[in-house]
Amino acid sequence: MNEKILSQNDLAEKVARAKAAGRRVVFTNGCFDILHAGHARYLAAAAAEGDILVVAVNSDRSVRGIKGAGRPVIAEAERAELVAALESVDFVTLFDEADPGGLIRRLLPDVLVKGADWPEDKIVGAAEVRAAGGRVVRARLSEGLSTTAIIEKIRRSGSKE
Repeated sequence: MNEKILSQNDLAEKVARAKAAGRRVVFTNGCFDILHAGHARYLAAAAAEGDILVVAVNSDRSVRGIKGAGRPVIAEAERAELVAALESVDFVTLFDEADPGGLIRRLLPDVLVKGADWPEDKIVGAAEVRAAGGRVVRARLSEGLSTTAIIEKIRRSGSKE
């Protein structure tokens, strides 16, 4: 197993040690179903907000609940491995809930990053992070790059044959 992929308990210990050492912990989350350049850019921007980037990846069950039948395309273990392979990412963990609120409250990162497509008042964990003295950052997304768009493009190209 990749040393960057941790259980939530192990991650909580690493985050607590990092924060005690004065390092700024950044947290973000997502499905990361079909990894693409937009994901890489987003995670690099998130990493630039602090010293350690933690990425929580939705479990397969969680993705199905959000995106519907047929998703995810890539299994959770492989999605976690791909995200962990990115240089900008320090730690990855999976979460099975509909949202990462419980994990965010447990870790209380210094910076919470979500895509700019999320209205600030809808970002799960934002109030708790701010109340603990942290910041919430809405990162710019890469226009036209999304897993849904990639899947649609594949479907269209397959129907022409």
